[in-house]
Amino acid sequence: MPDTLIQMRGITKNFPGVLALNNVDFTLHAGEIQALMGENGAGKSTLVKVLTGAEAFETGEILLGDSPTPIINHSPQEAQARGISTVYQEVNLCPNLTVAENLFVGRHPGRAGLINRREMNRRARQIMESISVDIDVERPLEGYSIAVQQMVAIGRAVDISANVLILDEPTSSLNEHEVVTLFNLMRKLRDDGLGIIFITHFLDQVYEVCDKITVLRNGALVGEYAIENLSRKDLVSAMLGRAFDDLAAIHHEANVDVESAPVVDAEQLSVRGGVRPFDLEVFKGEVVGLAGLLGSGRTEVARAIYGADSPSGGSLTVEGKRIGHSPIDSMRAGMAFCPESRKDEGCVQDLSVRENIILAEQTKRGAFRLMSRTEQEKIAREYVDLLEIKTASLETPISQLSGGNQQKVIVARWLATNPDFLILDEPTRGIDVGTKAEIQKLCVDLADDGMAVLFISSEIDEMLRTCDRVGIMRDLHKVGEVSGDEMTSSNIMSMIAGSEQPVAAETAESPETVGWAQ
Repeated sequence: MPDTLIQMRGITKNFPGVLALNNVDFTLHAGEIQALMGENGAGKSTLVKVLTGAEAFETGEILLGDSPTPIINHSPQEAQARGISTVYQEVNLCPNLTVAENLFVGRHPGRAGLINRREMNRRARQIMESISVDIDVERPLEGYSIAVQQMVAIGRAVDISANVLILDEPTSSLNEHEVVTLFNLMRKLRDDGLGIIFITHFLDQVYEVCDKITVLRNGALVGEYAIENLSRKDLVSAMLGRAFDDLAAIHHEANVDVESAPVVDAEQLSVRGGVRPFDLEVFKGEVVGLAGLLGSGRTEVARAIYGADSPSGGSLTVEGKRIGHSPIDSMRAGMAFCPESRKDEGCVQDLSVRENIILAEQTKRGAFRLMSRTEQEKIAREYVDLLEIKTASLETPISQLSGGNQQKVIVARWLATNPDFLILDEPTRGIDVGTKAEIQKLCVDLADDGMAVLFISSEIDEMLRTCDRVGIMRDLHKVGEVSGDEMTSSNIMSMIAGSEQPVAAETAESPETVGWAQ
């Protein structure tokens, strides 16, 4: 295997009204893990799509190995034939098929149209053993966790093409243990001589597993750096083009009148087969967080309050009044819900930015009170400007926007309904540090203006900056709540892990208290 696997020189790519890539160079060597970093809209995904043949480019050239002859991949299949495979954030496998069938979709061993299942299963076991994953390959894929499905996707990619592996946000849905397993696999593949392109927004993960960093900004190359030569602070500055202290400036101190009625009051609310009975109050001008591991019940609480899942017990009042248990009743009562999955439950991919923004307000008004085109454009323009959404026009399909800008469109959709109570479920997942700070600051500003906010996040530091109180979820049960001096990362982590009693701030951060977490 040659030392240089890929050279991309002077790559330029235009979309209507947007220069996505401007004379970008990129080089990947064998036996290295290279992070591709930048804000949403910086050009990371476009560069990968150009490399893998998903997008054409106007100028520049791509060289493979030590060949002096430029190549052009016209499709991902052609890129795979040349040894380049991609594993995306959303695992694109078939959950109803077995692990072995997923590994060999489209290339089953056999003859005369008949599949040799014994040989397929044998080779599937070899593939999974080669990446140190011990699972039953004859079991349906849907029976395994997202992390294992991710490993199966990687095993398939490595078996199809064994030179270059592109991992696009592979850790966004994994817990800490699963991330460790993935990183061990990445190191093994690197030591076997593969070149790995790692796209992520988690800075700590970059410094844990990568050898080099390439930074893009506004479609242009900022630089390529050895990991030991670029501090986290300098990396963020390179991504944003400015010194970054926005996160440090974010802090919210609610001025809540607890004698007044809460905006939302859930008492022993539960969902059959889902979240167990819980109590939750959120007051005007307050940001309340929900912390817990994936599957702990955070999203289930939000869905129960919003009426997306029908409660089986308990009561819910909004502004002191009982409401029906459906999303449209919740909307009309002044509630808004930004869901966790912007792809599956948020964006309507075939609609424009304008249409996505006005969707909730039009639904709230009903089919007999249609908004005029002028009103739609006015509302959409207001929130595009307010949230600094990067789009060529209001009529650009939302599918053409970066992930962070899609997230802003979903937030804009619900702000356009002028809610009294806003639920944000993982609003900063999978977006860059700059956009993340903007959304956190927006959340704080909305509370300062009197809105009640429920904020759900997997990042404890983010919740400490943004929230006034934090409820702790574990095993579909609300196990406690912290506020004031008790609201520390060590207390939250301890309660998530199973210690029910928070401790005072001065002892919470002592080595004896948090040694296990360090």
